Amino acid sequence: MNSEWKAFLESLSARIDDEGRVTFPEAPADADCTLVDLSHLGLIAVDGPDAREFLQGQLTNDVRELSDRHTQLSGYCSPKGRMLANFRLLRLGETIYLQLPRSQVEATLKRLQMFVLRSRARLRDASDELVAIGVAGDGALARVAGACGVLPELDNGLARAGDLALVRIPGNPARFQILGPVDAVKALWSRLAEGAALAGPDRWRLLDIRAGLPSIYPETRETLVPQMANMHLIDGVSFTKGCYTGQEVVARMQHLGKLKRRMYRAEVETATPPRPGEELFSPDSHSGQGTGLVVDAQESAPGRYELLAVVEVESAEQDHVQLGRDGPHLTLHAPPYGFPAGR
Repeated sequence: MNSEWKAFLESLSARIDDEGRVTFPEAPADADCTLVDLSHLGLIAVDGPDAREFLQGQLTNDVRELSDRHTQLSGYCSPKGRMLANFRLLRLGETIYLQLPRSQVEATLKRLQMFVLRSRARLRDASDELVAIGVAGDGALARVAGACGVLPELDNGLARAGDLALVRIPGNPARFQILGPVDAVKALWSRLAEGAALAGPDRWRLLDIRAGLPSIYPETRETLVPQMANMHLIDGVSFTKGCYTGQEVVARMQHLGKLKRRMYRAEVETATPPRPGEELFSPDSHSGQGTGLVVDAQESAPGRYELLAVVEVESAEQDHVQLGRDGPHLTLHAPPYGFPAGR
């Protein structure tokens, strides 16, 4: 975490544990806007004359579609088509940033650097160069517009306000992510904070779960083909861009027909917090490859958790899915963007 930003958060009574997790005192229940620290997210910066072409051959989405008004989601796969990581990509000036969980930065950067070879592309860990915050809630749109003077028009859209970059995040309630130098973000936070609730990254992860937006963590590296995590339903995969690592497997799955596994929203009551990578169980599963796994989970009320979970479609339709062989039952829901008919 950026040391200056850490000191700023601590001045706001935030608690930061040894692993960098940030929590704030209990927020006002009637706040129409929540300010969220996003220090759990890191950045990989890619620049140089061949930056775009290099990433085009590595990632699942069409990097050529990045612009000064559009960000995109994308995945990074092994040759077997399993995601090693996924990101939000944004282009700021001549640099392309890959935003992903900090716990994924080191391993992902190391692997990407293995394939630079003769490409004129430079990669670095830029996690502490820019600070990221989130703004969410029914009042987010008016507050961000009033403080910044501009708004991204569309989901995944990008707008600039001086040194600040604003990204509109899909889902309900309205959400914006804002990145910039620490001094600019501190000043913006102070303008937005009056009457707002303050929250740590767990709040943002819960909103991602509700929006059906997955993140790959170290516990789930190389376990999911992009379609299993609904990446093709959230504009995270291009099927027309051409070759990239793992493309043959991803394309074959898309054209084979009906998916056997896909990602659901889920709810569960349990005294033990579910974790990414935790296995699911169903007595109706006969595949020999397991029923599914937890992608992400966050507590929404005492003893109640909301999850993203990849589940065998057949088991989900039988409504017999639970956490582990002897764990509690999961209530499954389609994500807010739904599932295509017949898929």
